[in-house]
Amino acid sequence: MNTELRRRAYLDAMQVASWMPRVELPFAAPSRPELLVACEPEPEVVAPPALEAKVSVPAAAPAASAVVARERPRIEVPRPGSASKPSEPAAEQVSAAPAVRERPTPPPRFALQLLRAGSCALLVELPTGEPFQSRDPAYLLLKDLLRAAGLPDAPQIIGEPVRWPLLVRGNMDQGPQAALDFVQSFIGARLEEQEPCACLWLVGLPAIRFAGDADAEAYNRELQVEELGAAWALPGLELLMDEPERKRDLWQAMQRVRRRWLEASA
Repeated sequence: MNTELRRRAYLDAMQVASWMPRVELPFAAPSRPELLVACEPEPEVVAPPALEAKVSVPAAAPAASAVVARERPRIEVPRPGSASKPSEPAAEQVSAAPAVRERPTPPPRFALQLLRAGSCALLVELPTGEPFQSRDPAYLLLKDLLRAAGLPDAPQIIGEPVRWPLLVRGNMDQGPQAALDFVQSFIGARLEEQEPCACLWLVGLPAIRFAGDADAEAYNRELQVEELGAAWALPGLELLMDEPERKRDLWQAMQRVRRRWLEASA
């Protein structure tokens, strides 16, 4: 086997179909003309500016900087009027969700006692919820107030205390408005059984709120209650004992109001 045949056998074993020697080979067959034609370079594809990315090459690298085109991920931007609609199962779940119910307002809690002292009626908050005892500090303070007002210091009890809520169970409305209507009706009915009343004392915030339809800003002021007539709002007995400085304002207000019952008893 000559040198050329041995060379071709090696190339076939290495699966080399085309090759070109760098130097002239001895005893080599002449080159085929079609292999000597220079191939034209393919045109370089330049990517759009928005999609090309430059890759920096270290200065030590011998190759020049290359431009690599990378395709950015496509992001869908919703257009006006094309908002995605919820799927039908999700919409059914929203429509089928039960409406949140507002929790009912808990009924107010208080205990009031109606008394009569001379030409005045007194609706007094019971600090402990129980009827007054003769030696209770709150009752002793009430007797002092009556003496300072020129009224009998041994008031007469009218009926049982009004305790709210009326029922522990049941579906009856026992909210603030129901309490206001009940207390005013109760006092109106009891006063009709008594002699005319010159002034109604409302002692304590529950008495002011649920008989006079007012709040704490009415302390030491005169009120005109529909169907109940003239009333006078006083701080609660417990509040007067805890904050003795309130007694000064109470005494000053009493000097202006006491003419109502003093003229009636004259």
